[in-house]
Amino acid sequence: MTSRRPVSLGLYRFGTTAASVLAGAWLKGRVRRGQEDPVRWRERLGHAGLPRPGGDLVWLHGASVGESLSLLSLVERLGTESPETAILVTSGTRASAAVLATRLRQPVLHQFAPLDAPGAARRFLDHWRPKVGVFVESELWPNLLLEAKGRGTRLALVSAKLSDRSLAGWRRAPQAARTLLGAFDLILARDAVAAERFEALGARVDGLTDLKFGAAPLPVDEGQWAEARETLGDRPVLLAASTHPGEEELILRAFRAARGDDQRPLLIIAPRHPDRGGAVESLALAAGFTVGRRGAGSGLGGEALYVADTVGELGLWFRLASLAVVGGSLTTDSVGGHNPMEPARLGCPLIVGPGTHGWPVYDALEAAAATSRVAPDDLVGWFSRAIQGDPALARMAERARAFVDAGDAAARMATDRVLALVTA
Repeated sequence: MTSRRPVSLGLYRFGTTAASVLAGAWLKGRVRRGQEDPVRWRERLGHAGLPRPGGDLVWLHGASVGESLSLLSLVERLGTESPETAILVTSGTRASAAVLATRLRQPVLHQFAPLDAPGAARRFLDHWRPKVGVFVESELWPNLLLEAKGRGTRLALVSAKLSDRSLAGWRRAPQAARTLLGAFDLILARDAVAAERFEALGARVDGLTDLKFGAAPLPVDEGQWAEARETLGDRPVLLAASTHPGEEELILRAFRAARGDDQRPLLIIAPRHPDRGGAVESLALAAGFTVGRRGAGSGLGGEALYVADTVGELGLWFRLASLAVVGGSLTTDSVGGHNPMEPARLGCPLIVGPGTHGWPVYDALEAAAATSRVAPDDLVGWFSRAIQGDPALARMAERARAFVDAGDAAARMATDRVLALVTA
């Protein structure tokens, strides 16, 4: 395959080989800025941080937090149905590594994904020698993919999607796109729109699946949940989940207006990036609220606002909430929203802002009356309904759970196709 690569891929390989001379210095700079793990950064150069287990190994890759977490249902099934197969999960960010550290159980291994440079790719593959490689969404790394294919690794692209920008870029290099997509033994597109885009680039799409479905409910420490429920009693709990800068101010104003003189309601803010916990606490204090902060060691008490700035505890907060507003969606420069399936699986009523372009599933959820996209000015009314215990919110949550249950069942059927690659 390598001898027949298009010129564009040959130039890419040459360029990444030349740039790799500076890769170590570049990564050390990222370490200083907190963007790479100071202990494990050499994994990004393909140097393994763990020994390889014996036998067959399946390699699963997701770029960041959401993509990585979508692999957990596949990890669970592999562990159950092919326990003799070793599992390696790679991801590209410190945040994803931190979350996976709380969710992956031994003997599943985690490594940072290598840079897409020929040397890093070779070192990574020399050590791990995967039988199967599974990539999530839009991870098309030419050196890594073609090197793996050349070694006989069977490749799958699942929940595959292409942004408008990526589609336009690959259309300018059609031969490169056909070569890369032709390396996959299995392509499962996220939805019909994604399937059309991949087919327009010459790919053979084998079906549809969205691995955001099929995941297990977010975990919870039962002891902590019971303690929190006892502490809170009948207090209404509002949750702002995965918030970004600029959203907390909107939420605080709405909470103040909805709460009025009622001292019972509790607002929990779980910032998308936990290292912003101190900044969110300062905002709330400046707004005149009493505040507790998880990252500072504060337990739930009688405060009006609680900052949940820890990793891996959204399962607890969704279980406690009377209503959740999903962040990343409320400002004009929103990131396109975050995962609505997580609260839906736990029976938590959810609303979201207008910026949901990153999650097309919101269209179907809203059509099923299972959520509502709301303008920031409408938050006051929704918060008031939750504080007053509006039973319509519980019915909305039931519809959301039914919608996600159906999607989860379909995703589990689609992952059979991936499992077939392992046993082939």
